[in-house]
Amino acid sequence: MKLALIGYMGSGKSTVSELLAHKLQLKYVDLDHEISLKNQASIPEIFSKKGEIYFRKQENLLLQTIISKEDFVLACGGGTVMYYDNLELLTQNTQTIYLAANASFLAKRLYKDRFHRPLLQHLKTEEELLQFIQIHLFERQSYYEQAKLKINIEGKTPEEIVTEIILRNPK
Repeated sequence: MKLALIGYMGSGKSTVSELLAHKLQLKYVDLDHEISLKNQASIPEIFSKKGEIYFRKQENLLLQTIISKEDFVLACGGGTVMYYDNLELLTQNTQTIYLAANASFLAKRLYKDRFHRPLLQHLKTEEELLQFIQIHLFERQSYYEQAKLKINIEGKTPEEIVTEIILRNPK
């Protein structure tokens, strides 16, 4: 079984993927972590030193490698589905699961952590962050909605989300 969790940053893809992999006794893979390892740099360092285009190319190359491996649970980056043929690779080779939440929920989660996220570092106020997320969600929604399974994460613990995925996963 190959499962890939997609959704906006702050939706809990890494946390839920790790728990889900443990519960299903599958390998856990975090795409951003793999990019960091390969480049021996943090994601913010890669963005600042080499730029987003370089990062997205690395993301695509690693995704192609990961997809070819045995069973896993993959945590994708928030923008992974928007670049190259990533969405097609994921939908053809994995059970894609969209962890969905509205912009207000995500903004509350991301506000304190925004300085550690390259795309959010320039935002100073909660209002700016909310507007940014609303625009991004609007741009990405059609990509996220192509997932085979959609789970609304609002008001749920990671454990509850994992249970819902297991109960609803079409296998």
